[in-house]
Amino acid sequence: MRFRLYPTAPQAEALARHCSDARYIWNLALEQWNHWQPGFKRAPGYLEQARQLTELRDAVPWVAEGSVTVQQQALRDFHQAWRYFFAGTHGRPTWRRKGVHEGFRIVALKPRHVHRLNRHWGRVWVPKAGWVRFRMSRSVPAEAKSYRVSLKAGQWHIAFAVKPEAIEGPGDGSLLGIDRGVVIPIACSDKTTYGVPGLDPRERRTLKRLQQKESRQKKGSGRQARTRLRINKLRAREVARRRDAIEKATTDLSRRCDFFRIEDLRVRNMTRSARGTKRNPGRRVAQKAGINRAILQSGWGLFARRLEDKAPYRVERVNPAFSSQHCVVCGHTAPENRESQAVFRCKACGYTANADFNAAETIAGGHPVTARGGMVLSGLPMNREPQLSASS
Repeated sequence: MRFRLYPTAPQAEALARHCSDARYIWNLALEQWNHWQPGFKRAPGYLEQARQLTELRDAVPWVAEGSVTVQQQALRDFHQAWRYFFAGTHGRPTWRRKGVHEGFRIVALKPRHVHRLNRHWGRVWVPKAGWVRFRMSRSVPAEAKSYRVSLKAGQWHIAFAVKPEAIEGPGDGSLLGIDRGVVIPIACSDKTTYGVPGLDPRERRTLKRLQQKESRQKKGSGRQARTRLRINKLRAREVARRRDAIEKATTDLSRRCDFFRIEDLRVRNMTRSARGTKRNPGRRVAQKAGINRAILQSGWGLFARRLEDKAPYRVERVNPAFSSQHCVVCGHTAPENRESQAVFRCKACGYTANADFNAAETIAGGHPVTARGGMVLSGLPMNREPQLSASS
């Protein structure tokens, strides 16, 4: 649960100090780990580094002035990042930089640490900063045990760690296939679509102008910092719109349908750069970069993750192979069936439909595994046949 935080000027300074402390402890721990070499004593774990943090606070007064909770949680986040790295789910932990990694975590949150002031406002207790007001658009559950404060684009936010509650479906056994695209970000097999808005053309022109202006300014100057802040605010506005649209779409889908099938897409692999190396340069790098931006702006990964959060055990990921080339009427699969981005016309039976809706119906029925039209049905119940358009 994320809310906008409104600290006073002295409180903002205290929050910025917490961000600085968390960054410093993280980088100090990373420096220790970077010095480790195979064959030597293993890198220090959390308990050993926590003991070293106590010694550091005793020896250095300005470190002791900071919050011990913030510093200890920075160490816990650091070691959790390494566990994710060794598990293969995340990249290797890197240095945290000022202006980029601005945030800290507070644990041992008690119900008395969060108060509602009136209909729209609440306050939360932050160590060393006191009671900080935030825009309380909904009640914070009593089971929240920690929160994270972050600074992005000049705006402070607070996010309480709460396990999301599942949304109950209608209970009629309905099944929906969902195709994710660029022009139509979310297309469903029942012919409904959901958009993911970004910046409008005027805002994009402003963003491009500001980026060009920033590149001409002196690095590290105050003017460049102000220009970068304006750029970050525009990007934050785009992210907020994308998150809001995806939250609304996933909530609506979870309420009106019981089961879902979506493509098992590897978004990270799909959005890799085509630049290549100096010896083996890539081809059509600019075109691939444009496609990568469009995919990321559509929020494919966020949509799948939030749908699985709100409808647990009701979402199945299926093989996406040939789903855009498969005809839901006769089963013919060929690249020629996809005439364009929006038009699907089967070369065998002549069935014509919107390409995204045809792919969504294919995903709802199963997933094609060969280019010859073979289908493997999954274990989820099916209560209806794919709907045919009037043209068929």
